Amino acid sequence: MESCLVYFDAALSDRIDFLVLTGDLIQPQAAGPYGLSLLLDGFERLREKDKAVYWSAGIADDHAFWPEAIALPDNVTLFPSTQTRVVSAMRSGRPICQLVGRSCDGKPRVNVPSFYGDSTDLFRIGVAYGDVTIDALSEEPFDYWALGGRHQRSFFEHEDGWIAAYPGTPQGRSLDELGHHGYQVVDVDANGTIRLQDHSVDTFRYCRVILSEQDVATQGSLENLIGERIYRLQNEHGDRHLLIAWEIHISDPTELGAIKNLDGILQWSRNEYGAGSPSVWSLSFTIEPPPHYPKAWREEDTILGDFLRASIKFQNRDQSALDLMPLVEQSPPLASAMTRHLGEVPESLWTETLSQATRIGVELLRGGPGNGR
Repeated sequence: MESCLVYFDAALSDRIDFLVLTGDLIQPQAAGPYGLSLLLDGFERLREKDKAVYWSAGIADDHAFWPEAIALPDNVTLFPSTQTRVVSAMRSGRPICQLVGRSCDGKPRVNVPSFYGDSTDLFRIGVAYGDVTIDALSEEPFDYWALGGRHQRSFFEHEDGWIAAYPGTPQGRSLDELGHHGYQVVDVDANGTIRLQDHSVDTFRYCRVILSEQDVATQGSLENLIGERIYRLQNEHGDRHLLIAWEIHISDPTELGAIKNLDGILQWSRNEYGAGSPSVWSLSFTIEPPPHYPKAWREEDTILGDFLRASIKFQNRDQSALDLMPLVEQSPPLASAMTRHLGEVPESLWTETLSQATRIGVELLRGGPGNGR
C-alpha cells in the first residue's frame, strides 16, 4: 500500500486536475486497518486541495470487500460494477472533460458496448478494468482510455489520434513483472493533443538476464561475466535495488556440464553484490537445455542412446501421463502434502520438467564435456 502513496503525491502537484485509479489498489482484508488508514488519509489530502479521484475497482478492491462502516470522502467517485457512470471533471467550476467509468464486474474482458456518454464536445475518457483489444475500443468514440488489470505498462495509439493506456503498478512484485514501474501523467492541450509522461517510482526491480556459453568464454569465467552484466544493469537502473534471475542458454549439447558449481556461484554473487547500496541480489541460476541433441547420440547402442530415445518418445506422447507419484512413493515415507507437491507436476511445467530431466540425464550419462564421446 505504501507504494501507492506516490499517486497522491503526484496528484497534489498544482498541474494535476484529478486522479484516476484503475483497479487492484488495495485488498481491504489483507491491508488491514493500517492500509485502509493510509488510503483514506491520501484521499483526504486530495479533498483538502479540491482534487477529485475517479476509481474503477478491479479484482482485489472489489466493492464487496470494502467495509460498509467506512465511507469514502466526497471527492472520491467509485464507479459501480453493474453499469457505467458518467461524471464531469471540473476546474474552477467549469467542466473540462467527461469520464465514463465502470468497475470490474468479475469478467476478464471490458464490456466496451456498455460504455456510453452524453453527447458532448468535452474531452472524453473511458475508465475500465480488464483485457480489451484495440478493435473493441474502436467501437466507442473516446479520446482516451484509462485501463487497469495489467501490471506492466503498455499503451495503444490509434491512427485517429486516441490513446488507450495501462499504466501498470507502482512496484513490480515478481519475475513476471520486469523492468520499470510507476504511474503516468496524461497531459492534454487546448487542441486535444495527448502527451503521456511515464514516472518511475519503484524502489527495486526484477531482471531476467540470459547468458550463453559463448558469453562465458568471452569473459573468461562466469564470475567475470556476472560482474560485467551487473555493472551494466546498475548503470541502466540507477539507484534501484535489483533482483536478478540468471539463465544460461546452452546451444551446443557438447557444452553441457561445462558450467559447474552453480550453487557455489549463486552464493558467491550474493556475498559479492548483495550487501551493496544499491543491492544486487541473485535469485537463481538456471541452465536452459539445448533445443536438440545430436542424431548420432540418439542412435548409439548405449544407455545414453536408450535414454534419449525414451525421452523423445515420452515428449511426443500425451503429456497428461506425466505422473511422478509412483516414483515419489518408492522413496522413504513422506508427509502426504510433500508427496503431492513432488509427484503432481502442474500442466504449465510439463515441458520444462521433461526438458530439464533430459538435460540432467545427458550430463550424467556423458560424464561431462571432453570425455571423447
